[in-house]
Amino acid sequence: MSIPSLADLRDGAHVVALPLTTRFRGVDVREALLVEGPEGWTEFSPFVEYDDPEAATWLSAAIDFGWERQPAPLRGDVRVNATVPAVDAGRVPEILARFEGCRTAKVKVAERGQHLSDDVARVRAVRDELGAEGRIRVDANGGWNVDEAERALHALAAFDLEYAEQPCASIAELAELRHRLADWDIPIAADESVRKATDPLDVARAGAADLLVIKVQPLGGIARARDIVAAAGLPVVVSSALDTSVGLSMGALLAASLPDLEYDCGLGTAALLAADVTADPLLPRDGLVAARRVHVDEGLLVRHAADPARRDWWLARLERCHALLEAGAIAGETAGA
Repeated sequence: MSIPSLADLRDGAHVVALPLTTRFRGVDVREALLVEGPEGWTEFSPFVEYDDPEAATWLSAAIDFGWERQPAPLRGDVRVNATVPAVDAGRVPEILARFEGCRTAKVKVAERGQHLSDDVARVRAVRDELGAEGRIRVDANGGWNVDEAERALHALAAFDLEYAEQPCASIAELAELRHRLADWDIPIAADESVRKATDPLDVARAGAADLLVIKVQPLGGIARARDIVAAAGLPVVVSSALDTSVGLSMGALLAASLPDLEYDCGLGTAALLAADVTADPLLPRDGLVAARRVHVDEGLLVRHAADPARRDWWLARLERCHALLEAGAIAGETAGA
């Protein structure tokens, strides 16, 4: 992949700050840098706490999407899940109502400062809303140790879980938990153990997961993500990192290009944004999002522009990450995000 000049990226860069409808992943406002390349609009939005080598992989994905041709989609839309943050159980109906037609819900659990009873109440509320036919998956973001995860998943198993996403942080812990749960029919999905690993295939080789959660930006782009999916040989869920609709379009086009897609994807999170950068956001409709690029509205870029200090912070980060890519410090074959 050729790397555009820093000037090409900086001169067209727009930094936005989009409010969320509900606090999620510890943030109330999602910041992103957007730029239009020859192939269309693209997004660079690593979370602010990520260091430069990790963030540079996200920049590689942004360049790939904006400057390179992408594989042809095999389907026009992708079925997606609702995402329920670690809210009080009483807010569950309000959250799910934003995800029109979604038959699957991913529920955040293991939130710092909360208790297992909070998780049980939240998941019970989701089951009550979805009914017996709905699918529920839980996501702990590596927040439990093995004993905690075993106890929690036994308590949550009563709600007929589709799978548990990253219940523990390390691959060794996932493998041990998977062994302990062998008779419980609760598949284990790996997320951080893919996108934050030096080698994203280690978790599959270790037999520590039943399926993988694939996110385009942290893995360096659609082409790199497709290579990982092919090499892993496991079912996948294509998900997002609370992107704008531009970033979500990366994930949707990846998902639409995969021949096998048995799980609903985590690409409906535009429903958690109170604002977006397009007049036609990738919101779930009948449980689906369209596999397409989005047209960015210049007026919305202006309306939601980050303040000058935050813009300068993002441009400085862009410059540092661009230097790492130019120096070859972050190879296209490395998914260290």
